[in-house]
Amino acid sequence: MDAVQQIHSVCGMCSVRCPITVEQSNNAVSMIYGNRQSPLKGALCARGVAGKALEEDAERPHGPLIRVGERGEGKWREVSWDEALDYVARKVRAAQEQYGRETVLWSDREGPFTDLYRAFMRGLGSPNVCTHSPSCDLNTHHACKAVFGYGRGMMVYDYANCKHLVLQTRNIFEAINVGEARTVMRALRGGCKLSVIDIRHTVTASKADNVFIIRPGSDYAFNLAVIHTLIAQELYDKAYVAAYATGFEELRAFVTPYTPAWAAAECGVEAQAIEDLARALAAAAPHVIWHPGWMTSRYSDSFQVSRTALVITALLGGFATPGGILPGRTPKDCGKPDLKKFTDLYPAPQCPRADGLGRDNKAFDTGKGMLHRAFRAINAPEGTPPVKIYFAWRHDPLQGFPDPDALRELFSGLDLLVSVSFSWSDTAWYADVVLPLSTYLARDSIIAGKKGLKPQFFVRRQAVRPKFDSRADWEIISGLARRLGLDALAFSSVEDVWNYQLQGTGLSITDFDAKGFVSLTRDPLYADLKTLKIPTASGKIELASTGYGAKAGLPMLQPYTAPTPPPPDAFRITFGRAAVHTQGHTVNNPLLFEQMPENTAWIHTQRAKAAGLAPGDRVRVLDAKGVSMGEVGIKVTDLIHPEALFVVHGFGHKLSCESRAFHKGVSDSLCLRGGLTMEDAAGGGLSLQEHFVTLEKVAF
Repeated sequence: MDAVQQIHSVCGMCSVRCPITVEQSNNAVSMIYGNRQSPLKGALCARGVAGKALEEDAERPHGPLIRVGERGEGKWREVSWDEALDYVARKVRAAQEQYGRETVLWSDREGPFTDLYRAFMRGLGSPNVCTHSPSCDLNTHHACKAVFGYGRGMMVYDYANCKHLVLQTRNIFEAINVGEARTVMRALRGGCKLSVIDIRHTVTASKADNVFIIRPGSDYAFNLAVIHTLIAQELYDKAYVAAYATGFEELRAFVTPYTPAWAAAECGVEAQAIEDLARALAAAAPHVIWHPGWMTSRYSDSFQVSRTALVITALLGGFATPGGILPGRTPKDCGKPDLKKFTDLYPAPQCPRADGLGRDNKAFDTGKGMLHRAFRAINAPEGTPPVKIYFAWRHDPLQGFPDPDALRELFSGLDLLVSVSFSWSDTAWYADVVLPLSTYLARDSIIAGKKGLKPQFFVRRQAVRPKFDSRADWEIISGLARRLGLDALAFSSVEDVWNYQLQGTGLSITDFDAKGFVSLTRDPLYADLKTLKIPTASGKIELASTGYGAKAGLPMLQPYTAPTPPPPDAFRITFGRAAVHTQGHTVNNPLLFEQMPENTAWIHTQRAKAAGLAPGDRVRVLDAKGVSMGEVGIKVTDLIHPEALFVVHGFGHKLSCESRAFHKGVSDSLCLRGGLTMEDAAGGGLSLQEHFVTLEKVAF
């Protein structure tokens, strides 16, 4: 038996990408744990440990596939990599010759490894790069830009020094970032107060000092009342606001009618509790974080919920202050050169985007894109450049976006749909070509950078050889680039990739051997607000966000509109995360399926009684048209708002190739008919929780 080898790498089981150490011998993983030289100190979540099961699972694509039946029929021809890449390149060239270079659309789940993908799209001459963001964090991202000028990825939450943390729809202890969760727990043990605002009692709520279970869709009312109290009772930091913020008088006038008594009626909480929270925050200021949320594609005013969360933090002096929300630091702030970018190899395309950004809306970030709008260009009217080639790179919009039936109808107009995936997914099953990506344990990736108070470079390294005929991301891009005349991206080895990136940094890949990462500073770098150049239009914190609003063509002080109540006997469908699954791609994982095989639906005790339901019953979930979206067990509890039905996202798989996940639980995405056109006008996020369902008891 070979000796056990230790490989420092990066987890790929969720978007956190924790630093890990993998132990392997004889090309088999024996153990995975958090990198002990990182803040994780060996800790890892259940999903991270289950990476071993992902690599060993046979229920995933074994090699490149080209469709031979109808789309979605599941009939494939197994081909070599040369044939698959030749086929894709030929289709891309033909479509670009017929429709123009911008006919190619790309989407992915973002992250630190995307520079190579964006360079590929630049080389093709298409600006149409989009992300999953409209179904996740886009409202938060744009809210951060509106108030502070920085995007969400530049926000650092200094939990370690925080004295009062407010989590609004942010379920830290179930949507687990191990490092974040450990830091928050240490802060709570050290005396930090935690307040949770949600529509149900989450695991995070179980740790809280204050829990506010509010009416679904009324978060904005709650926040406006807190702002009203801070200003009316002069609890805000007057000197800080005067020195570093703009728009205060407009904000003061706007929130005058939004009293705690008014909000109490809207949200279903006590007015005194809202006032007490405002005073508690003021007592802890400036070491206060009101988290703007992560997955905020919920309601038509979720952008305003995130924006007002940041405004509250700013009113209390909590931006660019230890214990508050801080701007992340970059290699430049450390006095170090950054990695050489692949996107520098090609000029940015100047043709119009398929989603209209940069033309119809100049506030929205083209780096994120509006994928659901870009899909509309597949069947563009005559005279408008259509989208005919679509690369879904490690992304499953047919499961992550609303109304998958409507999406399939749009996809019927494509000449080519390519899915690059390490597992089966609804999008891969519907694709014309499947290019199997090696699992994160079986591939090297490009070197990536991490911002924060202590910026670093890190690298994912291959721990084992691929079990099947899959390839790393850089290999797939290089293979396509070689066939499409993009010679600068046609790398022959991963060492060539790394050497390109490290040019000018003074580093070599051997500098990553000891820890898997290279820190760019020894001590945390805190921004000095007195010298910080805040990248808003005014150069200040914008409490009324006039600069962003001007670009968006919308007023930022948006009057509150009460949420539409569910029809009689109906529920607002809501969804979220669980600690053992990452959306849909882990549901078929053998180890994680064992822990949670279906997404049991939460229903309030009174509503269950009125419907004749009891613990142990199963129900069919019917969409707005009365069509069954699947069957699931129920959890009858007082710990959820009566208007809401809650399920964990990612279940209800209908692919026979996934034997464990097949027909287990309910897909919330299927319940969202018409959801592709329902979005937050100010932030761009889809309104995924503005839909209603009914229940039908299953007879045994």
